[in-house]
Amino acid sequence: MSTWSGIRKKLENDYLCPALRDHIQYFATSYSKSADHEGRAAIRMDGVEMLRSNYYTYFENVWMKFHQLRSTTLKDCDSAKEAINQAHVYALEQGTFDQKVFYEAFDIFDNQSIEKSLVSDNPIVRIFAILDRRLGKRRLLALEESMEQELDWVRAFYVIRMQAEGLMDKQ
Repeated sequence: MSTWSGIRKKLENDYLCPALRDHIQYFATSYSKSADHEGRAAIRMDGVEMLRSNYYTYFENVWMKFHQLRSTTLKDCDSAKEAINQAHVYALEQGTFDQKVFYEAFDIFDNQSIEKSLVSDNPIVRIFAILDRRLGKRRLLALEESMEQELDWVRAFYVIRMQAEGLMDKQ
């Protein structure tokens, strides 16, 4: 995997649409004094963190959902892996992640087409695709109906992009 500075450069310079350059910044860090160098990640708009999360919030959501699944629907030993997978998906849908999940999302995004990224299971990958320069105005407008079913925190980036492109009034 690339270094964070390389990932950030690609996201902000190579992929980000021109209308949002110098407005969107990507941030990720790990803390050397925390266990396993855990950290946090964020997407900033003009210096304000629009989306942010950290390892501890992410892990708490995963752990809570895992125990809920194990005590209700997925009780047997063989379903432990399924429970942990569902718990990770749940935590990500809640908008919680850590810097490693952020890096993994970039890796997925960087290695597939914009079409696949727009319909990815990973909401962070979908955000990267919504902010991508390869997504033109016509296609951006065509996504409006599907955005009604999108997660609120992903839809917020769609609105940011639409406003930046002049396709939606700023409210």
